[in-house]
Amino acid sequence: MANKKSGIMCSMCGAIDNKLNPVVTVLDGLNLCTDCIKFIDDARDSQLKNQDSKEKVVSSEVSSVPTPREIKTFLDQYVIGQDEAKKYLSVAVYNHYKRISQGKGADDVDIEKSNIILVGPTGTGKTLLAKSIARLLDVPFAIVDATVLTEAGYVGEDIESLLVRLLQACDYDVARAEKGIVFIDEIDKIARKSDNPSITRDVSGEGVQQGLLKLLEGSTVLVPPNGGRKHPEQKMIAVDTKNILFICGGAFDGIERKIASRLNTHVVGYGHDEANRKHQRENLMRYVMPQDLKSFGLIPEIIGRLPILTSLDPLDKTALRRILVEPKNAIVRQYKKLFLLDGVELEFTDDALGLIVDKAVEYKLGARGLRSIVETIMVDAMFEVPSEPVKKFTVDAGYVQAQLEKAHFEKTRIEG
Repeated sequence: MANKKSGIMCSMCGAIDNKLNPVVTVLDGLNLCTDCIKFIDDARDSQLKNQDSKEKVVSSEVSSVPTPREIKTFLDQYVIGQDEAKKYLSVAVYNHYKRISQGKGADDVDIEKSNIILVGPTGTGKTLLAKSIARLLDVPFAIVDATVLTEAGYVGEDIESLLVRLLQACDYDVARAEKGIVFIDEIDKIARKSDNPSITRDVSGEGVQQGLLKLLEGSTVLVPPNGGRKHPEQKMIAVDTKNILFICGGAFDGIERKIASRLNTHVVGYGHDEANRKHQRENLMRYVMPQDLKSFGLIPEIIGRLPILTSLDPLDKTALRRILVEPKNAIVRQYKKLFLLDGVELEFTDDALGLIVDKAVEYKLGARGLRSIVETIMVDAMFEVPSEPVKKFTVDAGYVQAQLEKAHFEKTRIEG
């Protein structure tokens, strides 16, 4: 305790007033010495400097985000066709990262997050679009399968496991993860089993949709880094999903019937309109609306949190032919590189490519079917060629037909 005769005392550090370190009365009952005042000023300046640097980092990150047109141009290098879906996706991603950069303005307008849902047949490029976006932006990206998710407390993966994959993709850097992209595949597989709300537990359907609501909208979620059930004693990681972009994809097999029912496409009449009606029936997916998703089994709350809805067109022969040879990671290019590593030049004739495309259309396997067909055709060549002194190997239509017959591929045909 200081002696009153020696002067006033600093309320913060207890120093007594002297010539080297005078104590100043700031407020009634609050006395601060010169050293403490300097310490407070330095701490305030340091805090302001850190805040400015963080704002500069965010602004520089967003300023480096390409424009929607540049995003679509990049997607064109990896995904053939689907121009409408690319346009929706490019605009949504660009606006999302602009939204992250916005500061608190005088108007207090808070831009809400716009998650995306992609609807289209299997093998049309839903997953590839999301992968290509993440590659362009160099942000953490995770693909998760909705079919393994169950309500908390049941066998399967908890909803929070979606964010574990995202954290793993960026070495548990929470700040980076909170600006990442999560692609939820097979979102149609968690549709509720009937159009009426369940009065019992719908463990892997409506219950999972209810659990996804807080993630999609944006909230702070406690994530178990090592899984929730095996390590109940682990320390949770808090992740804010407000700035995480969620892209959902699903085939929604059978939704065409609900779209057709809504559009009432059965029209009585004859003439040239028959061709138009047939074309409309074959491309019903492009007319998908939120009410169709609701009829399919998605709850209205989750549809509202996926405001951007776009569809992917079925792939025709022309698109499949381009997918074989044009993209940077085209299937034909991949096999040519594999053979080149053994010093062998691989060549596919036009007739061979045409037959491969015909079989993919016949089997209704989409772009994924191209890979399985080419793998079936090339397996013997990849087994024999590395052991033989050949410099060039040509695949023609006859070789393709012989290999498919040898592999009994005709037995796997799906009747339309």
